[in-house]
Amino acid sequence: MADIPRLNGITRQLEAGRHVVMSFAKAEPEEMIVFSTSDYDGIIIEMEHNVWDGKGLRDGLQYLLNRRQIARSGSVAPQVTPIVRIPPNGGEMNQWMAKQALDLGAYGIVWPHITSVEEAYNAVAACRYPRLPAAMRYEPQGIRGDGPHSACRFWGLTNTEYYSRADVWPYDPAGELLVFLMIEDVKGIANLPEILREVRGISGILIGEGDLSQELGHPRQYEHPEVLEKMAEVLAVCKEAGVPVGHPHVEPDNIERVISEGYRILITPPKRSFGNLDRALKLTGRK
Repeated sequence: MADIPRLNGITRQLEAGRHVVMSFAKAEPEEMIVFSTSDYDGIIIEMEHNVWDGKGLRDGLQYLLNRRQIARSGSVAPQVTPIVRIPPNGGEMNQWMAKQALDLGAYGIVWPHITSVEEAYNAVAACRYPRLPAAMRYEPQGIRGDGPHSACRFWGLTNTEYYSRADVWPYDPAGELLVFLMIEDVKGIANLPEILREVRGISGILIGEGDLSQELGHPRQYEHPEVLEKMAEVLAVCKEAGVPVGHPHVEPDNIERVISEGYRILITPPKRSFGNLDRALKLTGRK
């Protein structure tokens, strides 16, 4: 495997200590074609608020593959790494949606509304295969079922090569899969220290300040002092644990503050994403 470079562009940036710049996207061919040649590190394909559509996701992923980029770079991976936000975890424990997204080739899962150790454990376990050798049987034990044929085709790997890469990063340093948990309410914030202490395999935390602001009584007032105070609490906990944090509403009027506060994952809203991209890249020293 030494001759196969890192495939996941989001992980590549985080490993190097750099910021990650992303946006939300729909799994539509036209949108995927536009994103495929952009300078984003990755996209979050939105299937929490959009209808869950496995066939649409399958087709959309194919349009991220740009043959000219592959030929020039020598890498079989898309330049812009796709991960998928599935419907809320919570009591439903949506393992099957995570399995389907990963089996189609997604490089990770965004799990909304995580509030407990149990939910976080389920999220990581759902993204891991069971490992029989004793050296690989670490918690959380994998529960992902076999069947990665489409993922192997999308990643450009054999089954054996895929299995050696299809674990969560940074738990497995060679892993290419990301587990991003969304903390979106006061309960999740209160339980976050325990979650990060008890559950290994969490790649990053994204703050859902939309739902958080609703709960605090300041809907969509992202700059309200009480909302910012709770977000700062999440940042402080994650910094202590060494876990990168993402801000999902990076705009021209807040990007400098967001970077200065320590957010490592910068997510621009889809409608204005390309207008914010150059500024984000310049402010993080990427351009």
